[in-house]
Amino acid sequence: MGERAEAALVAQRDAPIGGQAVLEGVMMRGVSTWAVAVRKPSPEQVASGRNLEPGEAATGEIEITSFPLVSVLRRHRLLRLPVLRGVVALVESLRIGYEALALSANAQLGEDDKEIAGGAWWGTVGLSIAFAIGLFFLIPVGITSLFKDALPNSIVFVVVEKLIRIAIFLGYLWLISRMHALRRVFEYHGAEHKTISCYEAGLDLTPENAQRFSRLHPRCGTSFLLIVMLVAIVVFAPLGTPAWYWLFLSRIVGIPIVAGLAFEIIKFFGRHRSHRWAQVLMWPGMQLQLLTTREPDATQLAVAIAALQAVLDVERPEDATEEERIGMEVVA
Repeated sequence: MGERAEAALVAQRDAPIGGQAVLEGVMMRGVSTWAVAVRKPSPEQVASGRNLEPGEAATGEIEITSFPLVSVLRRHRLLRLPVLRGVVALVESLRIGYEALALSANAQLGEDDKEIAGGAWWGTVGLSIAFAIGLFFLIPVGITSLFKDALPNSIVFVVVEKLIRIAIFLGYLWLISRMHALRRVFEYHGAEHKTISCYEAGLDLTPENAQRFSRLHPRCGTSFLLIVMLVAIVVFAPLGTPAWYWLFLSRIVGIPIVAGLAFEIIKFFGRHRSHRWAQVLMWPGMQLQLLTTREPDATQLAVAIAALQAVLDVERPEDATEEERIGMEVVA
């Protein structure tokens, strides 16, 4: 289905539902519950020892696991302040996301395989965060510092640094979009978006209904990362061009501020998605999602629906009060 056809049906409301694609599955998060649905390998797939190809229909059983969710934001009013609440919510989202990824990875193992230990996963978390900070924050400022004396002022320095950062970010997205091993994850990413949009439109959660929606979503984490890149220009410009070690330190210390501000912006866009001005401002981030999503098939949509239904079996997010929505994940 092409982009023109899939864009014909668009959800107008912003429901308190978030999610994430994992290995052969989807994690969905509501107000008080999060759940993971994973398509386990079929006996034939286990016997052959091969992974499914992109676009190949899966036939294994769907395994669903759900967990209660109580955000730390509900217990501490100080953490609910704008910007700060975004930092806390993102940290909680990272934790849930990596736990969901670990569950999905272990679900793909055979009976004789040893499950991946929790320590190994949290080591992976630390390495991935360090890699992201180095690639998207320290390398751009390091490159710009090499010729900072040739730049007229600090504003130009920051603009050049951010252009390098955005170029690295776009190059990274393009590279991973070409990786064959990630294509099925991107298909589940599209299934997650379509399922959330179907729910936001108030339609019955069926693969046929979900398939009618766009695989792009206003609250996607890909759009959020682009907003982070742009917000960083405003945050770091007033700091000028101090010595390289202060530049490096400022980028590391400033990450929570940048992320918190970006959280507020994308949440604001999500609430006003029906307005033309919001759609125009969201357009660049939406187009980036063409790199990180792929069209899912009915079996993948069934997995995403199973994850969301596991949440809906416990709660009704649309009926949640503002107090209950505190700490709700912003990305879809």
